[in-house]
Amino acid sequence: MATKFAPNTVEELKELLKNDAKVKVAGVDVDGVLRGKYMSTEKFLSAVSGGGFGFCSVIFGWDMHDLVYPSELLISNRANGYRDLLARIDLATYRRIPWEGNVPFFLVSFLDPDTREPICADPRGVLKTVTERAAAKGYQCYAGCEYEYFQFKETPQSAADKKFTNLQPLTAGMHGYSLLRTQLNNTYFNDLFDETAKFEVPLEGHHTETGPGVYETALAYTSAMRMADNAQLFKYSAKSIGMQHGIIPSFMAKPWGNLPGCSGHIHVSLRDASGKPVFAVSESELKNGREGAANSETKFISKEAEWFLAGILDGLPDVMPALVPTINGYKRLVGGEAFWAPNAVTYGYDSRAASIRIICPPSVPAAATRFEVRVPGADMNPYFALSAIFALGLRGIEKKLSLSTPPISQLQPEDRKTGKVQMLPVSLEAATERMMRKGSVAREASVLGDDFVDHFGGTRQHEVKLWNEAVTNWEVERYLELA
Repeated sequence: MATKFAPNTVEELKELLKNDAKVKVAGVDVDGVLRGKYMSTEKFLSAVSGGGFGFCSVIFGWDMHDLVYPSELLISNRANGYRDLLARIDLATYRRIPWEGNVPFFLVSFLDPDTREPICADPRGVLKTVTERAAAKGYQCYAGCEYEYFQFKETPQSAADKKFTNLQPLTAGMHGYSLLRTQLNNTYFNDLFDETAKFEVPLEGHHTETGPGVYETALAYTSAMRMADNAQLFKYSAKSIGMQHGIIPSFMAKPWGNLPGCSGHIHVSLRDASGKPVFAVSESELKNGREGAANSETKFISKEAEWFLAGILDGLPDVMPALVPTINGYKRLVGGEAFWAPNAVTYGYDSRAASIRIICPPSVPAAATRFEVRVPGADMNPYFALSAIFALGLRGIEKKLSLSTPPISQLQPEDRKTGKVQMLPVSLEAATERMMRKGSVAREASVLGDDFVDHFGGTRQHEVKLWNEAVTNWEVERYLELA
């Protein structure tokens, strides 16, 4: 799905850029960080005509702080001298950045320069592969993302000077859905909504969430690739607009130990080739529910939807690093109704305590039937998270998987201890080990595949290694005197 005025030909592109001296381009690395640069318009047009341009592969060879990964990782290492990848410009992503003088902006995907195929860990390439696989089966993937994020009245420099401690929240107190708190920092609050709309990242909802300086923003539902692009660019927008107001919006999953964390909830559904919702039941089934439903909480979703749900639940523990990719993210998954951050393989009708929330009649019209995956935090890479969810769901349809557990409403707290309910990994280290093990669902070619698992898993092992070697303030305070 293209932006409103995206060019279809090189001639249209030349006309579009005739008054522009430069263009901004960017791709996405495995940590979900935009990596890009300005190009002269002349160079940009040449790259479009030539099928792409060279971009240093080191962006897949280092972490979010530019520390290089071990040389044995697949894509970028010392052995090949960090050679160039081929960056292919996606004209459908055209938009202009309103807070940067309306400079033209395009996203790129990264290809192997020899095969011209997507590299195994390029976020846009991974999602493209999954959505094309869905299209081959007659399905269109649709999604929506919601972000919760803390705001701090700080600049990057002031936060660094404070060594990232004692940061000042944008506002004080717990004020979810507050009409008062939005009047504080009103220009910033409204700029987030208005400027992103100009950037063609439309929002559906925007409000305060519980916690000091917390906002929640829901992005407008659209095709999966467009949704991932918009989710990625919303973070970029928020951080850019925040800098102009002396504010740091943080998408860290758990910046405060004693407060709820920040979610990155994902809504997903399928449509057939004609655009008809696949998860919806027929008109005749709306009255009494679908015959053969697994239970009373799935009677208003289609059989394909039930298989899709079973597929997500079956593979969820094996793809956790794709949903929760950071050390900090697992500290958010504490379970319980206080924080609504599920840490088990559960589902339920309109249940915010479950990992997968079924949203269907009678709470919404049948056409709006969808699943909300509540496991990811705001620190997710939206491309990998959507890829994993849709790949698992499509696997469930292909295998016609059955739901193996009852809904969360029929479970008891002790079921988590007896093994009746499968718990999710409690750390990035445990999650990475599970994803990378032989026989992992993530390794299946129809899910994420060996190449992705080996490379991305290696980057997560790097993250774990840095954490295990770190000496934290907590350790010094606890052990310095009394150990």
